[in-house]
Amino acid sequence: MSDLTLEAPAKINLSLKVLGKRADGFHELETLMVPLSGLSDTLHFQEGDRFSFSCEADDVPKDETNLVVKAVRVFEERVGIKVHYKITLEKRVPHGAGLGGGSSDAAFTLLGLNRLCGEPLAFEVLHDLASELGSDVPFFLYQRACLCRGRGEIIERVEQAEKFPIVLLKPNFAVSTKDAFSRWKDAKEVESFHYEAQMGPYGKMVNQLEIPVFEKFLFLGELKTWLLNQKGVKVAQMSGSGSTMITILEDIGDADTIITSAKETWDPNLFSWLGVV
Repeated sequence: MSDLTLEAPAKINLSLKVLGKRADGFHELETLMVPLSGLSDTLHFQEGDRFSFSCEADDVPKDETNLVVKAVRVFEERVGIKVHYKITLEKRVPHGAGLGGGSSDAAFTLLGLNRLCGEPLAFEVLHDLASELGSDVPFFLYQRACLCRGRGEIIERVEQAEKFPIVLLKPNFAVSTKDAFSRWKDAKEVESFHYEAQMGPYGKMVNQLEIPVFEKFLFLGELKTWLLNQKGVKVAQMSGSGSTMITILEDIGDADTIITSAKETWDPNLFSWLGVV
């Protein structure tokens, strides 16, 4: 096999609890994540004389700070070879959205290189490499709904729930994950916003990062409040550290009305995505 194309899906957090800060500086988490097969980046691997990475998206770094490049470097180090593939990334998952786009790209870079090189690494080794790259990266190796603990590296497969329709809405600003976690401990709830647990397809849903994020980005708390008052909405909650809002619907037929109304009411440039999970 000389060339390969893989779809690297986004994810949503259906629940995210922050249990405290660890001695290593990371936060102890418990989060239920589900991949979104209909919303993905595309990775193209083409055999060549040397490694190169390209992406036409302006907001994606092309240097050694990119998670795709980092994944290549840890793979090279572990296997003891030089990668001779041109990797091209087609970016569709928004950046700074709480949808794990960069983490998914890194995970599928590891999976792709391992396949192209004849599977030199066992899944457990890929998991360890993914853990080095970032807290969300190991999850994407599993390609299914999982409960993730620790800083994200302790992963338990969960039984798939029945399919459900969702709408994603993201404003044209990003939220820094590092900033959200840094303010988590001291952040205060905004009195008029909703933070209580809601019942979703996998049980109770809550995102404790909404407290620091809504405190700084009032727009997101206001958008959630508005969504909860719309006909056909079962659950509205932020994904990850934001800035995407997840809306779980009673019926997919309500989606177009919610998307159109949200853009008219809040921002005509809202990123929107409709799918069945």
